[in-house]
Amino acid sequence: PISPAQVPPAPSPVDGGSRAPYLAPMARAPLLQLSQISLTFGGNPVFDGLDLVVQPGDRVALVGRNGSGKSTLMKVMAGLVEADQGLRVVPPGVTVGYMEQDPDLSGFATLGDYAASGLPEGEAYRVSVAAEGLKFDPETPVSSASGGERRRAALAKLMAEAPELMLLDEPTNHLDIQAIEWLEGQLRDTRAAFVLISHDRAFLRALTRATLWIDRGQVRRREAGFEGFEDWRETVWAEEDEARHKLDRKIKAEAKWAVEGISARRKRNQGRVRALAALRADRAAQIRRQGTAALEMESSGQSGRKVIEATGISKAYGDKLIVRDFSLRVLRGDRVAFVGPNGVGKTTLLKMLTGELAPDKGSVTLGTNLEIAVFDQSRAQLDPEASLWESLTGDPSMKVSGASDQVLVRGNPRHVVAYLKDFLFDEAQARAPVKSLSGGEKARLLLAKLMAKPSNLLILDEPTNDLDVETLDLLQDILGEFDGTVLLVSHDRDFIDRIATQTVALEGRGRATVYPGGWSDYAAQRPEAEAEILVKSAPSEAKPKQDAKKAEGLSFTERKRLDALPAVMERLEAEIAKLTEFLSAPGLYENEPVKFRKASEGLAERQAALAAAEEEWLALAEKEGA
Repeated sequence: PISPAQVPPAPSPVDGGSRAPYLAPMARAPLLQLSQISLTFGGNPVFDGLDLVVQPGDRVALVGRNGSGKSTLMKVMAGLVEADQGLRVVPPGVTVGYMEQDPDLSGFATLGDYAASGLPEGEAYRVSVAAEGLKFDPETPVSSASGGERRRAALAKLMAEAPELMLLDEPTNHLDIQAIEWLEGQLRDTRAAFVLISHDRAFLRALTRATLWIDRGQVRRREAGFEGFEDWRETVWAEEDEARHKLDRKIKAEAKWAVEGISARRKRNQGRVRALAALRADRAAQIRRQGTAALEMESSGQSGRKVIEATGISKAYGDKLIVRDFSLRVLRGDRVAFVGPNGVGKTTLLKMLTGELAPDKGSVTLGTNLEIAVFDQSRAQLDPEASLWESLTGDPSMKVSGASDQVLVRGNPRHVVAYLKDFLFDEAQARAPVKSLSGGEKARLLLAKLMAKPSNLLILDEPTNDLDVETLDLLQDILGEFDGTVLLVSHDRDFIDRIATQTVALEGRGRATVYPGGWSDYAAQRPEAEAEILVKSAPSEAKPKQDAKKAEGLSFTERKRLDALPAVMERLEAEIAKLTEFLSAPGLYENEPVKFRKASEGLAERQAALAAAEEEWLALAEKEGA
C-alpha cells in the first residue's frame, strides 16, 4: 500500500481527472502542524498545550461531545481562529480549504457565482459537476436560497477548489442519502487529505483511516478509522477510572500517615508532606467527564392497536406528483422510516398520515387515544430571540400555574434550571438566547420540550442532525424502550438501521414502496424492485426478445442479489438467535408483556424473512447453475 507521505495532492475530486496511483520521489512535509496551542473562551480553557499534525493522504474523523471544541479546533486548523498561544504551520504552497457552516454570500447574485469565486478562468465547470451531485441549482438567487442550499454551495465551492487539505464540518447535514453517497464516492477517490466532523456513523466508517478524539481539552489520535472508536473510548475511560481509583487510595494512605506519623519525623519528611499536597492538587485538577443527557420518554397510555390506516392516497402540487395510490397500515409499536431525495415529499406524506394535510384522493384513518409529539427539523418550535428559560416556561403545555421558575415534566413540576441540566445545559446558559446555541444544543433543547410531554406517537423529522454520537446512542436506546409508535424521516443510514422495523422509500413520480427492515434491508432489496418496475413500465412491443440461451443466465441485478443474500440471511439468523434468547428469559411474559409481544412479533417477522431469503437464494442459485 502507498504510505500517506507518498500521496501527492489530487486533481479536483469533480474534474474527471485520472485516478492512477502516483509515487512521489521523496516523502513530503506535513500539510499542517499545530504546536502547543492554547485557547480560552470566556475564562474557560478549550485547549492547552495541544499538538497536532496532518500528513498528506490523511483521512481523519474528528469526534467528541457537543461543546467539546470540535468546530473551534477546525477553525484553528483553517486559520480562522487565532490561538492565545502556540504555532500553526502550513508549508508554502500547501492549500487548506474549510467548508463554512454559515457562509457569507453577500456580494454574490447566485449560489453558482459564490461557489465559482476564486476558481481559475475556464474551471467553473467543476461547480456544475459538484452542484449536480449535491443537488442544488447554481442559478438560485442568493436572496431566496435556504440555509441548506447555502451550505451545499459552500461544500461545492470546496470540492471544486480541490485544496490539498479539506476541513469538513458536518458536510452531510441537509444532504439526502443520494447526495451523501455521491460525496462519499468523491472523498473516497480523492488523493487530498481531509478531516471530517460528522454525526453520520456510516459516512465516517466508510471514509476515515485515523481518529482525533477531543475529550476535556485533550486531543488523542488513533491510527484507525471511526470503526472501533467507541471500544477505544471505553477502554481509555476504564484505564482513566482505574488510575483515579489508585490515586484516591494513595492519597488516603498518605493522609493517614500524615496524621499519625508526621509529628515524630516532622523535619525529615517535609518532602513527603509536599508530595501529598501535590497528589491532592493533581486529583483536584482532574476534569470530570461530561455525563450524557438524561433523555427519558413516557408513553401517555396505549393507543389503539391500529394507529394509522392509509388507503389509496394520492397527492400532487400542480405537475409535481408526491404520491399515487399509496396504502400503509401502521400498528402500535411500529417504527417506520421514510427515505428519499430532498424535495420528494417525505414531510408532506407524514402530514397526510397524521391528519394535518388532506390527500387529494384516498383516505387516512387515525386510531384511538393518540397523543402526538413532533420533532421538527426546521426547529420552528424554537424562538431564536427567546432564552432557554422562556422556551420552556413559555410553552403552554409545560406551564405550571403560579410558578415562573417551574416546568411540567411528564405531569410533575421541575425547576427549569434542574431540567435544563438534564440536557447538559449549565445555569449560565438558562438566560442565554436560543440563537446563541450550536446546532447540537438546539437539538437537545427541542428534545427537552418533546420529552416533557407524554405521547404515544412520535413524529421525528431529521432528529439526528448535529447530535453527538453519545446522545444518538441514548436516543436510540430510549426509542427502543418506548411503548408507542415512531414515524421517522432521516438521511442517517446507521440510525435507520438501528431503529426502523419497516422503511417507506419515496422514489419520485409518485412511487412509494414499503420494505421490511431498515436502510440496509431496503438497499439489498431495491435493485430487484427497480428492475421489476422498469420491466412493468416498459411498453410490451419495446421489450427485446431474448433467445433461450440468454434467458438461462443471471441478469446483472440477479447476480448482485445472489451475492447479497448470504449476508442478509446471516444477519437474520443472528437476530433470530438474539430474540430467541431474549424470549427464553424467566418471567418475561408476566413482568414485561409489551416487550414480550414486540419480541415475539419481531421473531415471527424475521423467521418469515429468512425463509423467503432462503427460497430466493435457492431459486437464483439453480438459475445460475442452469
